[in-house]
Parts: sequence; structure tokens; C-alpha cells
Amino acid sequence: MIAWMAEILSIARQLPGKGVRSCALTDLLFSLFKVSSAAAMASAALARSTTLSSLSLHTTTPRSNQCKRALVSAFAPAHSAASPASLGFSRSAATGGSPSLRRVVRQQSTAAVSQTREAGQARAAGLPIDLTGKKAFVAGVADDQGFGWAISKALAEAGAEIILGTWVPALGIFEKSLKMGKFDDSRKLSNGQMLEFAKVYPLDAAFDKPEDVPEDIATNKRYAGAAGFTISECAEKVANDFGKIDILVHSLANGPEVTKNLLETSRRGYLAASSASAYSFISLLQHFGPHMTQGGATVSLTYFASEKVIPGYGGGMSSAKAALESDTQVLAWEAGRKYGLRVNTISAGPLRSRAAKAIGFIDDMINYSTANAPLPKELTAEDVGNAAAFLVSPLASSITGTVLYVDNGLHVMGLAVDSPQVAKAAS
Repeated sequence: MIAWMAEILSIARQLPGKGVRSCALTDLLFSLFKVSSAAAMASAALARSTTLSSLSLHTTTPRSNQCKRALVSAFAPAHSAASPASLGFSRSAATGGSPSLRRVVRQQSTAAVSQTREAGQARAAGLPIDLTGKKAFVAGVADDQGFGWAISKALAEAGAEIILGTWVPALGIFEKSLKMGKFDDSRKLSNGQMLEFAKVYPLDAAFDKPEDVPEDIATNKRYAGAAGFTISECAEKVANDFGKIDILVHSLANGPEVTKNLLETSRRGYLAASSASAYSFISLLQHFGPHMTQGGATVSLTYFASEKVIPGYGGGMSSAKAALESDTQVLAWEAGRKYGLRVNTISAGPLRSRAAKAIGFIDDMINYSTANAPLPKELTAEDVGNAAAFLVSPLASSITGTVLYVDNGLHVMGLAVDSPQVAKAAS
């Protein structure tokens, strides 16, 4: 069997157009080699009547007839009377045929080879996340270190067009850093291209409408020249510039008193944390929902402090994350029925980002996670970016209202295995 396969491939390599023809023939022979049952023989018979006839009819040289004879002997070893005609090769085609017939044959051959190529590519690709043609608005990107950047990059890797909303006080520095190339290393995609942003809009998610902006903010020099930065204004500008969007990402969180214990947190600090970190997601959906495509998807970012006590993660931020997760379920119902959108959130493990460093003990949290999580490794922003790309892709078309944990499994642990007391008990 190996011998006649090698002989046929050798003949095919010498034919005109050998690259295309060898590829298709190799694919076919490989399939025949793998199967030996009656069902496989039926499949081979079908192949003889389609792909093989198209491949052979494409050529009219003496060597093509030699290849036909080899194919006949290979595919019909038990039927010595088999002929090219019995495999679908007409005499006129074998000897040249009319120009019109040859055109038809070439078309059939091209189609067969194209199908073979596509099948091979599909096998190689597996189940890819394809967001080609999709438009994503990502709220909360101000540098190249956080989850928002990683999600933007993952969506771009999948083919999506990325639109950003950046906190107004950080917008100038962010755009300047982009232009100066400070983020170029982080912008490199796997295909050699660079992560590009279709547009970057000023956004302060603490305000829904222009009338909500207090005087001290409107006149603040850090907001000078940044018009239309409320959520409603930003949504309208995005809709006017890009039409419908397909993906909405909420990567926003702010707790002005995050370093304070909950018992020491002021009402103003508590409400500010909930406003910027939880209600902002509701407002984004309120204003972007009408401008999103049916079947679109949204994703936000939460943290395990919503469920368990994380000492030091204060200022009402744990309450804000708990609210965000509860809202995710309610919004999955409401936005699903009203706009046909899916709503999910990712509970991410500790990351050494610039924002996380403001808490003050992020290094300790990472060390704790590495020591106690089922997967003893440090979480990367790319881990979360890839999970977000999955959640907004067609592969997750039936997933909504879900908290997806991307934390190396830390959330399942009920005991710190690196505790001296645990080690003592175990010994």
C-alpha cells in the first residue's frame, strides 16, 4: 500500500501544476490510508467520482494518462478490468477533448482543489476565534499594563476593530505615549502587525449626561479641551462615527478610599466606588445598548473580594464588585430580551498592573496566589484577554449572566496551604 501511494505521489509531482495537484492528492491518499473498513471504501468510491476525476481531467499530457492508469490500479486492485472510463474519465477528456469541455474540467478541478485546501486549513485552525468585521468599544484603557489593554489586544488578534474610551485626566499622557512609540513593544501582534485603535474618545464614566458634571470638574484644567466625555455623549459620538458596534468591554474601577478599611470608609467614598466601578456598567449598557448589533456581547471585570474577605481591599470596593456581579445577572436578562445582548463578567486573579499597585499589597497577593492556587503560576493579562475574546465570540453564543473565574483556580481554595499552621498539622 505504501509503495503504490509513493508511486502515485511521484507521478503527481511531475505533472504540470504539480504543487496544487500534489497537495490535493496527498490529502486524498492520506484519508484512504487511514481507513480500511467498508465505510472507508464507500468514501473512497465517492472520492473517485469527484476529486480524482477532476484532478486527472485537468491535464491531457501523456503523463496524465500514466497517472490515470496508476490510479486505476491503485483504487481497483481487485478489478483488473477497471479503466479510466470506469472511474469517470471520458475518452475525449483523456485525449484532449473540446475546448469547452476542457474549460468545464478546469473549473471542476479548481473547485476540488479549493475544497481540499479549505479542508486542510480548517483542520489546522481547529476552532479559531474569528471576530473579523466586528467593532469593539473598550472603556477604561489608559496604559499598556492592565486588563483593558490585554482584552483590546486579544480582540484585535481575532480580527476586531478596537475603539477606546479613556479617562479624561489620563487621555493626554496615553495618546502622547502612543505617538512616541512607548507602547510599541506591547502593540505587536502575532501576525507581525501592530495593535491599532480606530479612535480614542475621552470618557469619564462617573457622569452619565452633561448636566451631571459638577462645576469643579468642568473647569478643572485636566479636563480642558475634552468636550463630550460623559457616557451618553461618548455613546452618541461612537454611534455617529462607527454605526453599530458588536462588543462592549467595561474595564473601569475606582475607589478613592480603597486603602481604608470598610469601617473607616466615608459615605462619599463608598458611593464613589460603587458609582465608578458598578453603576458605570449599567450606564454603559443603557447608552450603548441601542447602538449594538443583535447578538452582540458585553464583558466586565470583577474580583473575588466580592465573595470573600480580602483584608486591605477596602473603601467599598468589595461591595462594588459584589454589586457588579449581581447586576451582571439582572442585565443578562434585561439586555438579552431588549437588545439580544449577552452579558458576562470575568473574575480575574491578582495582576501586577499600575492600577493594582495603588492598593499597596499586590505583590503579596500574587505571591499568595502562586503558593495556594491549584495552578501555581502567576496570572498574566493575556490570560484574561483570551478569556474575554472567547466570551464575546460566537463560541460562547449561549453563555450569558456568568461569572467566569480566570485566577488559576484560587477561588476554589478554602485553606492556605502555605500557612505555617497547616504545615505543622500536616507534619
